[in-house]
Amino acid sequence: MEVNQAKQEHLLALKVMRLTKPTLFTNLPVTCEDRDLPGDLFGQLMREDPSTIKGAETLTLGEMLTLPQNFGNIFLGETFSSYISVHNDGNQIVKDILVKADLQTSSQRLNLSASNSAVAELKPECCIDDVIHHEVKEIGTHILVCAVSYSTQHGEKLYFRKFFKFQVLKPLDVKTKFYNAETDEVFLEAQIQNITTSPMFMEKVSLEPSMMYNVTELNAVKWIYIIFYTCFLLLLLVRESTFGKMSYLQPMDTRQYLYCLKPKPEYAEKAGVIKGVTVIGKLDIVWKTNLGERGRLQTSQLQRMAPGYGDIRLSLEVIPDTVNLEEPFEIICKITNCSERTMDLVLEMCNTRSIHWCGVSGRQLGKLSPAASLSLPLTVFSSVQGLQSISGLRLTDTFLKRTYEYDDIAQVCVICPYMSNEC
Repeated sequence: MEVNQAKQEHLLALKVMRLTKPTLFTNLPVTCEDRDLPGDLFGQLMREDPSTIKGAETLTLGEMLTLPQNFGNIFLGETFSSYISVHNDGNQIVKDILVKADLQTSSQRLNLSASNSAVAELKPECCIDDVIHHEVKEIGTHILVCAVSYSTQHGEKLYFRKFFKFQVLKPLDVKTKFYNAETDEVFLEAQIQNITTSPMFMEKVSLEPSMMYNVTELNAVKWIYIIFYTCFLLLLLVRESTFGKMSYLQPMDTRQYLYCLKPKPEYAEKAGVIKGVTVIGKLDIVWKTNLGERGRLQTSQLQRMAPGYGDIRLSLEVIPDTVNLEEPFEIICKITNCSERTMDLVLEMCNTRSIHWCGVSGRQLGKLSPAASLSLPLTVFSSVQGLQSISGLRLTDTFLKRTYEYDDIAQVCVICPYMSNEC
């Protein structure tokens, strides 16, 4: 949209055009059945049409390229390119020509001119050309302000401006969900929807974690290929995307990406990392549209509310997957003081119907300062087969006379070594 000031006769003419890549020609095929009156006439006309694809004339998409007929849509993350031309329509030489291009958004004004120096003179029927580029980073109304100042041969200074208004639309709808595991691991699910009218090629969707986390992408499947070559056996590990080789996202389609974040060892030992609001990282999304036009978006820092563990947290560091029936096995518990005060802890072990603890219950663990932790090896056995929950631990803070009970800490598969039964 162009908004002009009051009309005034000027020696220079300003033209501004957006630079975009061409698109494939689209036609509207007209067909009929063979028994209809036109017979094969429509089919013959389509076969003779140079814009159609040979052998697929009824396909709406043609094989010819067409130049854009309008301004088109601009989406957030794409690069806005424009061609600016100032032409001398008069019959005299003009001097000190200065062309300035600014982009006005709702929050800032950006200078897009390649050069801020004035051109000494411009002869009749000559022009000054400039190409500007800008990566769009805001949604909403944008105004391209092009200003031209110059001097006539008689020393008169003239000045005029033109305004070009356009809208920047949102290309993707990104939604995130967090899932907290029993350990300090966090699973992030990112749902990305294409809300444009054209398909996208998803070049990259990655998660840049914060300094406290390491990230593992769970969007690929590992395949192991065994290759026999003469006397050698080769194992080839290949990672294949779960979305296939051609990662296209059609209009209004949604794709889900999954990531696993685990605190780095130096931060996992600190109780403050697992409490309160935690910064996870940000998503980096790169896509291509039409004939390779590139777009990129980075989300703001993603934050999740970490689960509260109360004043004290108990977790299992070591536990076997499978144990024998009525045979003792060892587990290692980790106790962390998540409060801001020192605790004096006593451990009680209470037997359940299937889980039986070995050792003395009610033993003193000593004082545990804030944010400190200790590892505690325990011995236990199960009297029931199947998938059993480790339960029955109780911690008491003797300072405040407060008791914390822990049930369903973890699960273990109990089998009988003399039978073929499985969990």
